[in-house]
Amino acid sequence: MNTLLNGILLSLLLGTGVAQAKVVVIANPLGPDSLSQSQVSKLYLGKSKHLPNQGRAFVIEMADESGIKDEFHSKVTHKNAAQLQAYWSRLIFTGKGKPPHTVRSSELVLSLVGSKPNAIGYVDEAFVDDRVNVVYRP
Repeated sequence: MNTLLNGILLSLLLGTGVAQAKVVVIANPLGPDSLSQSQVSKLYLGKSKHLPNQGRAFVIEMADESGIKDEFHSKVTHKNAAQLQAYWSRLIFTGKGKPPHTVRSSELVLSLVGSKPNAIGYVDEAFVDDRVNVVYRP
């Protein structure tokens, strides 16, 4: 009984930690100082191709397996995974768009954003380091 109770408490504690993850949008230090929700949404939906007062944006998306991707899109583009899939399938089929570059880890997002002047990505705020600047907090 005690083991079961400990297991339940541990699950609740771990679940609480995950629920408190906070997504932030990051850019290269040479990029913009801040972006609005609308600007970020347009970049991630392919409706805008350039960072404000910058060159063409290199938009980085997390892989589908990432819980942070669901949180980001829920708060920024207001689309769930199925809606995103349908959205990009339609744009690709009609030749009107290409989805963002996809990576599988926060470390890759940080590395790419830190090394490309016009890159933008998102990560859990806990991963942010001096290679990048936070430009939007949903």
